[in-house]
Amino acid sequence: MLINYDDYMHFLRRLKKPTRSFFLLGPRATGKSSWLQANFPNSVLHIDLLKNDVYFPLMSDPSMFRQRVLAQDPKNTWIIVDEVQRIPDLLNDIHSLMENEGYQFALSGSSARKLKRNNANLLAGRALVRHMYPLTQAEYGAAITLEEALAFGTLPAVVTDPEFRIDRLEAYVDTYLRIEIKEEALTRNIQAFSRFLEVAALSNGQVTNLSNLSRDAAIARATVSSYFEILTDTLLGSWLPAWTPRAKVKEVAHPKFYFFDGGVVRAIQKLLRDPINSVERGILFETMIFNELNAHIAYENIGGELSYWRTADGIEIDFIWTRGTTTVAIEVKSRTEWKKEYNRGMKSLLSSSVKPTVCYAVYGGKDVLKQEWGFVFPWEEFLSQLYQGKIIG
Repeated sequence: MLINYDDYMHFLRRLKKPTRSFFLLGPRATGKSSWLQANFPNSVLHIDLLKNDVYFPLMSDPSMFRQRVLAQDPKNTWIIVDEVQRIPDLLNDIHSLMENEGYQFALSGSSARKLKRNNANLLAGRALVRHMYPLTQAEYGAAITLEEALAFGTLPAVVTDPEFRIDRLEAYVDTYLRIEIKEEALTRNIQAFSRFLEVAALSNGQVTNLSNLSRDAAIARATVSSYFEILTDTLLGSWLPAWTPRAKVKEVAHPKFYFFDGGVVRAIQKLLRDPINSVERGILFETMIFNELNAHIAYENIGGELSYWRTADGIEIDFIWTRGTTTVAIEVKSRTEWKKEYNRGMKSLLSSSVKPTVCYAVYGGKDVLKQEWGFVFPWEEFLSQLYQGKIIG
């Protein structure tokens, strides 16, 4: 039963409430704190490390954390800690309090970088890991149109505040650079990172060649690689590797990189005040479907891996989901009309030595179409089928 709401407009969130201690990871402003407050209304202790009056005292004297927790009755008591990565040493006490005192913890975070770099105690598997994404179509429903979702993304505050959505997105990028990068000291050269970020946004959803990006951003290749690590560690994007089964044709091996939200991509590119052109629309539509797939996999905890397939001569399938012996191929087109040439990728894949279990396509049209290789769904129907577990699951 879905009972999780976001406080901006009471969006019904699809993430299920765990029954044991867990990390909740996701980019800033995706609704983690709202979700925690809605799902743990009776939590007697909520420690928000983004608040200076909470953060600085605990930084000066971490022992205060244990004292505050021990003052609570551990029976049926959940302790919420927001942005736990800001003081990774607290995880040692959290581990002890879970193991020896029976407390349950809900730990949110928008960055895994400081945890990994400082060899923080990650609770030895005693805490589950869950992820939060921007609003999916199942959550925002009729609140925005497809064009609005593509142009401005689906962060909760952006969806519910159309009058100031451009201001919010521009502030989001600025705040991210200031807080996540500069104040957290993830990089010493914020100007170089800013140049990289713009080039990375331009290559969103495309095959990523680090050498080319290094040249375009005038930054060393090794630095570009480290900057991509910052983006993935701060959960602002993820890699889509190339699918490389043993096939008869030579496949491309470079990965693609997708940002977590199309509106943030356009904010980085300074395009929010411009209409979407046809080329940009295709990438944004693909980015939206990619993030919908990721959210579904995470919220339903179905596992498996996403990748893409592309031959050396440019024939491509946008997404391949694999788990065990199951392989699902998904082609994405933003056009409202399905053209015959769009079938080329599926036909090529099916003629290879490693064939998918089933094939689907999603497009911007309104009719369900049957092709010789499978079904083509309008985007809303495709997502409806996805949420019901009929596409992958």
